[in-house]
Amino acid sequence: MSAQLDEFDRKILSLLQDDARLTNNDLSERVNLSPSQCSRRRQRLEEEGLIRGYRAVLDRERLGFPLVNVISVTLATHNRDNARRFAELLERLPEVQEAHALTGEMDYILKVVTPDLKSLATFVNDVLLPHDSVQHVKTAIVLQTLKETGALPI
Repeated sequence: MSAQLDEFDRKILSLLQDDARLTNNDLSERVNLSPSQCSRRRQRLEEEGLIRGYRAVLDRERLGFPLVNVISVTLATHNRDNARRFAELLERLPEVQEAHALTGEMDYILKVVTPDLKSLATFVNDVLLPHDSVQHVKTAIVLQTLKETGALPI
């Protein structure tokens, strides 16, 4: 169920997803509310779980992770225990940035960052393929990222 938001809430959310460092004074100037009203609204949006957290966006390439890889995974058997074990594996792997369960011929799609091709090969051959829950892995290397955002169209 989507939350009931007025235009002030939407503007606050939009501004914060662009720059989470904005103070209540900054927000108040941009949405035409007092700093105290902005503070109360932000706190309510946090308490209601619409704002789940704040984070810095790091430069992946400058930090040594120039390769983005899209990996599809098919499980060996389709049952809850196998899916749970695979999910537990993914939780322990910091190079996995996104993991989505899918309908169709593959079970999962992963977005994985690695420093180089050797690291990708090690990840696939030494981590994913030997895991009991995994039957098949298919890897694609991203040549160019045309758009990358976590922003929602508020």
